[in-house]
Amino acid sequence: MADLDALVDELSNLTLLEAAQLKDMLEEKWGVTAAAGAPMMMGAMPGMMAGAGGDGAAVAEEEEVTEFDVVLTDVGPKKINVIKAVRALTTLGLKEAKDLVEGAPSTVMEAVSKESADDALGKLEAEGAKAEVRPAAG
Repeated sequence: MADLDALVDELSNLTLLEAAQLKDMLEEKWGVTAAAGAPMMMGAMPGMMAGAGGDGAAVAEEEEVTEFDVVLTDVGPKKINVIKAVRALTTLGLKEAKDLVEGAPSTVMEAVSKESADDALGKLEAEGAKAEVRPAAG
């Protein structure tokens, strides 16, 4: 029989991602589905997430980021072209787009997909602007 204390120690050091993969593997091997209470039980295990100290702080770090913000950091030499690009990327009018560009650093797009953010970044940089893609704030 397996050393249960060693097994508990090993499981306690799993990251949230590793625990989810383990759950999937066990479900497949045993032909079962985890009960609704299982995630709650797993989340309650102290030290479950490496470096989390059992407070759940690593949960946010382990979650896959699906929404991004596009932030204009520097207008560059072609301000009018950047304003046009901002208008094409957003629903802003001319004055609002101009104010946004002149107020750099400023957020051009919020909570968009990675593909949309990368597309917007490319369009802004093509006009000489500097921009960043950041994980969406909260």
